[in-house]
This record gives sequence, structure tokens and C-alpha cells, in this order.
Amino acid sequence: MSDVNRERPPRGWTRAMTARPRLTLLLALLFTALAVVAGSGVGDRLRSGGWEAPGSESAYAAEALDRYFPDAQPNLILLVDGRGAGVDSPEVAAEGRELGRRLAADKDVTGVTSYWTTGAPTLRAEGGREAVIAARIGGDDDAVAEAVERLAPEYRGRHGAVEVEVGGMAAFRNELQTTIQEDLARAELIALPVTLLLLVMVFGSAVAAVLPLGVGIVAILGANAVLRGLTAFTDVSIFAQNLTTALGLGLAIDYALFVVRRFREELDTGADPLTAVGATLRTAGRTVLFSALTVAAALSAMFLFPQYFLRSFAYAGIAVVLLAAAAALAILPAALLLLGPRVNSLDLRRVLPRRRSQEAGREPGEGYARLARLVMRRAPLFAIGTVAGLVLLGLPFLQVQFGTADDRQLPATAEAHVVQQHIRDGFPGNPGGAITVLAEGRPTAEALGDYSSSLSALPGVVVVDGPAGQYAQGRRTAAPGPAEAARATDGAAYLTVLPKAESVDEASQDLVGRIRAVDAPFKASATGTAAQLVDTKDVIADRLPWAAALIVAVTLLLVFLLTGSAIIPLQAVLLNALSLTAMFGAVVWVFQDGHLSGLLDFTATGSIETTLPVLMFCVAFGLSMDYGVFLLSRIKEEHDRTGDHRAAVVFGVRRTGGLITAAAVILAVVMVAIGTSRIANTKMLGLGIALAVLMDAMVVRTLLVPAVMRLTGRATWWAPRPLKALHDRFGLSEGGDPGRAPGREEPVPDPDRDVNPDLQPEPARSG
Repeated sequence: MSDVNRERPPRGWTRAMTARPRLTLLLALLFTALAVVAGSGVGDRLRSGGWEAPGSESAYAAEALDRYFPDAQPNLILLVDGRGAGVDSPEVAAEGRELGRRLAADKDVTGVTSYWTTGAPTLRAEGGREAVIAARIGGDDDAVAEAVERLAPEYRGRHGAVEVEVGGMAAFRNELQTTIQEDLARAELIALPVTLLLLVMVFGSAVAAVLPLGVGIVAILGANAVLRGLTAFTDVSIFAQNLTTALGLGLAIDYALFVVRRFREELDTGADPLTAVGATLRTAGRTVLFSALTVAAALSAMFLFPQYFLRSFAYAGIAVVLLAAAAALAILPAALLLLGPRVNSLDLRRVLPRRRSQEAGREPGEGYARLARLVMRRAPLFAIGTVAGLVLLGLPFLQVQFGTADDRQLPATAEAHVVQQHIRDGFPGNPGGAITVLAEGRPTAEALGDYSSSLSALPGVVVVDGPAGQYAQGRRTAAPGPAEAARATDGAAYLTVLPKAESVDEASQDLVGRIRAVDAPFKASATGTAAQLVDTKDVIADRLPWAAALIVAVTLLLVFLLTGSAIIPLQAVLLNALSLTAMFGAVVWVFQDGHLSGLLDFTATGSIETTLPVLMFCVAFGLSMDYGVFLLSRIKEEHDRTGDHRAAVVFGVRRTGGLITAAAVILAVVMVAIGTSRIANTKMLGLGIALAVLMDAMVVRTLLVPAVMRLTGRATWWAPRPLKALHDRFGLSEGGDPGRAPGREEPVPDPDRDVNPDLQPEPARSG
């Protein structure tokens, strides 16, 4: 960095942050204390759903069914085991009827359906040993959760001649929420000490290592307070808290790493603390700001989707990214100014032997510089080989099957999982995957009968139950009884279509389309797991191009403002997308197909929850841009100073290679800690993003970026004249003024080098 830039007097943000550093730290301490209070209990106010598409046919039908028939969609299941006796034996039947009666009398239960009151064969196991009591708990999510916590201990266990286990969607969501909170606490206990150890190894100094960790804690606590406030106005997913911890700790450490590292570099040149802080904010500080904006832009794309599961991650992610950047650009400079050279205190490197390269007087990062030179000498080979490898790793994603989250998210030993697995394996058809059809407009018995007959004749249907009776293969097989009569009310009725296939299979999804295509003499709306999945996929397919366009457009703009090039933004978008291929391929190979499921301890369902790839793309793309911005900013700084494209690339890789790798390893540790969760989706999110981050830092940034920039040569920095004028006016780059380093004229390019840069010798300065 030039002496002119380093010796500038503090101004603007630098002056504000360094004028009263002790007051800044005191305000930060006060903010943290308030965030602890404001964010307390946030986990109890988060929701465990949010995958459904609001406004869709399935969502409408589900809401209407709740109004017309409160017991039509049971969310609590009692699996009653006769303990050796058949469920039709007098003792078991008497106990089953008593359990149903007691449950129906509960103040929070709006309806109960039991095998012993209906005789429905779908509620009785094929072996006759188990039967089901299905109940509906009314109220909002909080009321349902409280009711489950009260009812589950009361009904679980032995009751006379029977043994009862508790399941259903309400029990699943309650168990999911509890498990996530426990896993998150364990992940934090794993991540914090390991992260501190890695930071000590990176910085050597224990004092310097504590600073990034402090920034991360401030960001996490602040984001939790934001989420707690948002729960007063909108639904927020419980899964968002995992992202808050991961991004808060990971990005705050990334930003603090670059700020502290640059500050120490400035001190090493002889600058006083105030000058060093000013130079750091004008260089690394600008990069942190650009990085935060690119990550926030990627996360903001999730606002385009109506599911609150995805929107919750936008709330949490943007809040924690901006808080991490604010802490790194406000709190950290104040701390560095007060510490000054003491930031290097407790330097553990003094007790360790120096590397030979350092003894020889070489700068740190020489290994990365040698690698960059090698890559640039063999640029076509490295570019083609790396791209081919990444594409190959991503091929399994071509076989992706989308599904929806169910009880198999829980560990195999979880009660809600055990109950539903018994029903899947031992009950006729697939009662858990039934498709419910709501009929509105005062349907007559004759019209309902004809419609039920048509539905039962569709391929893949086992049976149709409705007010007109039971139908199979196009004809009525049983007359309506009391239970069937209860399926009709003044103005509406509902039918239950039992499919042969699993609820998330392609066959069940195709069946939804065929059901909706059947003409009905009344208004008919289909809902259920398969119908919700179909509608969710349609909504995501409709919004995904807009989300991708938003991410690409904002990324192109921000990278252009940083670099002034029309080529580099395009490279950044394409290379970032390539860095995600390994993640998506691994997600399908491991979590859909079940490879390593025993080692990782999860149940493979043969599908991937539909919204998760969208979430993982937005998060991983933003994190990839984070590292891309750090590398490009140093390349840009050196190119502005020297005008030497090849030397600038080597300089950027040398200066940032080790730091980006260290930051990626630390972030991967945090994500792997999240990935130790017992919830399959959380495990997939954590491990998948950890893989994406490592591939980006260790493959794309060190191999692909130098190779591609070597192939594009000096054309890398080309931009049309109007864009150059735009960048001259609005662009920002490390080093202060847009487009050039302060205090220096733009270097005059060598015409011979412009014509054929391959003929030029390796630049003498590479670092």
C-alpha cells in the first residue's frame, strides 16, 4: 500500500470509529447486554413448519377443512398395541374405546377418529395387533405444542391390556423443535472452542484470536434479538436459528480475520495504530462492506418465495450478515486502536520454530504464489481439468427427487418416527399419505357417489372413502356408516383418497394431477402431503428464475463497482456457480440415495426436501462471493498500483490464499458442528455448505480463478467506455479512490505486453 494512502488523516467513518474508542466499546457492550435480554427465549417462539405454499390449492383446502371439519386432518396419533392380543379382542377393544373417549373429552381436542368406533380397515394393522386412534388438536402452533406436551405423557405407555405410543404431525413438530434446540446448544459448545484454537493457530497471538470470536458472539446475539422481534409480526422457522449461529460465527470471523490481518500488516510497515486503523478501514474495510452486501443480496432472493421456511432464512441471514459487518467495521477498529501493538501479545509463535522460508526472508504465502504461477503457466490444463472435475462431482444432482419433510427427519429412535414407521410398514395402503378432496357448493349424495367412483377408478388408488360410502376400482364396496356420514355438512363434504405409493413418490404426485383433472359437479380442492408437495414445487419453479436473476444482477453490479471490469463480474458469477456443484452432487448421493447414512446416522427417504436446495444455493453462493470479493480486491489493488495483470493475480493469491483457506476451514468447522444435528435436514444443510465452502476456497480460488484470469489476460479489466465512466463516478475499490491507487498516476501499459503477454518474463515482484 502506498505511503500516501497510509498517512492520510482519519476522516468519515474512520474518524467516527476512532474518535472515542472507549465509548464505542462501551456502547457495544450495552448493545450486547440488551441483545441478550431481547433475544431470550427466541427458540420457544420459532415454528417448525413453513414448507407449504400459502395461497395454493392445497393450502386453501387445508384451511377450509379446518373450518368445516375440525377432525378431518388429525395431527395426533395414538398407536395402540394389543401386546400379543388382537385389536378386536374384548379387552383391547374396551381399552381402545376408553382411550378414544377420554381423548375426545379433552378441552384442546376438536375431533377423534378411532378404529374401534369406525371399523375402518385403514386404521388397523394388517397383522391385527395394532390399531390407530387419530385426533385433531385445535388452535395455533403454540396451543398445539402446549397440548402435545401435556397429552403425550398422559397417554404414552401401558394402559391395562394395551401399550400406547404417541405420534402424528403435532408430536413430530414438538419433538423436532426440542431436538433442534438441544442440537444447537451442543453445536455451539463444539464450535466455539475449536474455532478459538484455529484462530490462535492462524494468528499466533491469543489476543488477536479472541477479537474475531468476540465479533461473532455480538453478531449472533444481535441476530437472535432481531429474530425474537420478528416473531411478534410473522412466522419464523426454528431452522433459521441454526443459520444465525453458523453465519454469525463464520462470517464475523471471516470479516474480523481480514480486518485484523490488514491492521497487523500496517503495523509491520511502521504505521502508528491510528494510521493503521485508517488504512485498514479504507482497504479491508471496504472489502468487508462489499462482501456483506453480496452475501445479503444472495440471501434476499429468498424473500421472493412465499414459504416462511425460506423467508425466515432471509430474515436471519441478512440480519446476522449486516451485524457481523457492522461489528467488524465499528467495534473492531475501536478495539484495535486501543490495543495497538499489543494485538500481537501472547504470540505463541515465539515458542515455535520458524519456518525455513521465513528464515530465508521470504514473505508468507510464497507457497500460494508458486501455485498461482504454476497454474497460470498451465492455465488451459488447470481450467479444463478443474471444470471437468466439478461438473463430474455435480452429476448425481441430475437424478434428484424432490419431496417434503416428514417424521424421518428425526432420529430412528424418536417416538414420532417409530409410530409413523409402524404405520408405513404395517397398515394397508398409505394412511399417512392420503389425499383429501374437499367438495364445496352443497354437493348431493348422488354427485358425491359418482365423483368417488371416478376417483377410485384412477390408476394408483386403493380406496376412496366419503359420505356416499367406500369405493374401489370404480364401484362402491361398502355403504356409508356413521363415520362416513360425518364427512358431510351443510354446504361441504370431503373424501379421502388412499394411494398405493408413498406420499412423496412421483406416483402419488402424478395421482394428484389426475385427481385435479377429474370433472366434478361442484368445487373440488385437493390437499394432503402429495398435493402440498406438488404445489410447493410449482411455486418454487415459478419463482426460482426471478430469484436467480436477482442474485446474478446484484452480484454483477457489486463486483463491477468493486473492480470496474465488465469481464470479472461474469467470471465471478460463473465460477461461484461451479463451486456449488460438489455440494449438490453430494446432497443427492448421500442424503437422497442413502450412501453413508449409517455413518452419518440418518434415515434416507429417497428424496430431498424441495426448499432446501434453494436455501443451500443462496447461502453457499453468498459465502463463495465472500471469498471471491476478498481475492479480487487484493488483485485489483495490485493491478491499480502496477498495471501488471499477471503479477497482480499472483499477488492477490499470495496475500489472501492462506487467509481464505483459514477462514474457510473455520467456517467449515462451524457448519460441521451444525451438521452434527440429529435432524436430517439440518445435517444436510451444515455438511453440504461446509463442503461447498472448502471446495470454493481450496479449488476454485486457488486453481480455477488464476487459470481463468490468465486465459482472459489483460482483457480481464476491459469495460465499455460508458461503464468505465460509471465506475469512475460511483465505483469503490481498495486503496481509496476509484480506479487507481492514491498518489500514483495510472501506469502506462507496455505495448509489447499488450500484444503478446506470453513473451514477457515473469514479473520480478510477485508479492
